Amino acid sequence: MGRVLALDPGSVRIGVAVSDPLGIIAQPHSSLEAGDPEIMSGIASLVVSLDVDRIVVGWPLSLDGTENASAVLAREFADRVGEATGMEVELVDERFSTVVAERAMIEAGARRSERKEARDRVAAAVFLQAYLDGLR
Repeated sequence: MGRVLALDPGSVRIGVAVSDPLGIIAQPHSSLEAGDPEIMSGIASLVVSLDVDRIVVGWPLSLDGTENASAVLAREFADRVGEATGMEVELVDERFSTVVAERAMIEAGARRSERKEARDRVAAAVFLQAYLDGLR
């Protein structure tokens, strides 16, 4: 399958997670500043440096499964990522990933400041792991 890159776009930060080369285990990677004018070239560089075969973007659908304003922005972000990388980008339902990430970090004893800094990349790892599990 190869390595999968997950991006969790937000208004302030973009959480980044990546799978192992076999596409089995997701790991938080980094957070990127959403307002960075060079964000797309940075993502394209990550794709090359991590030898990524597939990209997924978190799609924050409403609880009833419909597309809301945030989901539309995520779709537009995914389109820009596809243009910047030359790769097909898949949208992945990421409902509750931030809540799951926050709870996991609280259970692990992470302080509030640590949780704030890591939340986006951990949430990306949560929905990436669900995506990987769904492929098997």
